[in-house]
Amino acid sequence: MAQQARTVVAATGRKYSSDLVAPSQRKAWLCEVIGREYAEVDIVPPTAAPLYNEMTLYPWQALQLSVIHSNSLTIQRGTREISRPQLDNYFAVLLLQGRYCLQQQGREVFLHPGDMTIYDATVPHYIHCPEAFSKLIVSIPRTLLHQRLPQAGHLTAMPMRLQHGMTAMLSPFLQQLTRQLNQLSMQAFEASAAPMLDMLGNALETLQDHALPRSPGRSLSLLQIKQWLSKHLQDADLDSDAIAAATGFSSRYINQLFADEQTSLMRYVWQQRLALSAQYLKQPAWQHRSISEIALACGFNDFAHFSRAFKQQFGDAPRAFRQQGALLR
Repeated sequence: MAQQARTVVAATGRKYSSDLVAPSQRKAWLCEVIGREYAEVDIVPPTAAPLYNEMTLYPWQALQLSVIHSNSLTIQRGTREISRPQLDNYFAVLLLQGRYCLQQQGREVFLHPGDMTIYDATVPHYIHCPEAFSKLIVSIPRTLLHQRLPQAGHLTAMPMRLQHGMTAMLSPFLQQLTRQLNQLSMQAFEASAAPMLDMLGNALETLQDHALPRSPGRSLSLLQIKQWLSKHLQDADLDSDAIAAATGFSSRYINQLFADEQTSLMRYVWQQRLALSAQYLKQPAWQHRSISEIALACGFNDFAHFSRAFKQQFGDAPRAFRQQGALLR
């Protein structure tokens, strides 16, 4: 703890800069970095200026704070599924300089310096910054934000203005925190994560009146799809096209239904498979089966991926989870 207190936050940052990359390779480099650290996207670089982007990422308890400076840029994410569970995040964005436009789930928000918004990194979105800009991004795991605000997915691409409500406290707090990274100890920085998340949750709660309820017809469709999935989780070849063909709904419509629940079709499948595997690991009838056999029985064909996803979901690796369950029996 003493060593942590002596370490300033700035020393822990991971910095990426296009200045270290040849101009001809910068677009591919930026796509790769954004895809690895945030979300898999396509980018359109500026036409009137060279592509320039610098980002510094600071681990912040379960969160991550990013400080980003860039020339004008357009970012777009389509309907592709996330490739890694660690990318299953919401992003809280605070614009520091420039102009920023975000589109997601049929909404569009324009930010001015000091304003904030959130978006779901895994759901299709479009971001356009027409001039050089600076921004902060707080990456928040989906499960963590949903613990505080289950309806967060209905509040993406909505304005959180600097002058209004809790944002009038949260925005200056984040800006001042960023200015102190060269002096602030890791202990103090990590202690600020929970209050920041509480302030964000309170700011978002004021937007809930604008959440749109799902119609009864859509609810029935979603129930039918979930019932079908519960009987076919063990099929490792499940994908959106196969599910659409079997249930009679289009892939686009199915993904819209799951987006209403702040998730996606295949993320829901992963979560149901993980929940099923946890049940099997606890049941005495499955104790003679190896963990890899249980993974296969639940539809996972990549054991390493299963182990990582299971630990992220439940906090323990499958073997430790099974052993803990055996001790409790």
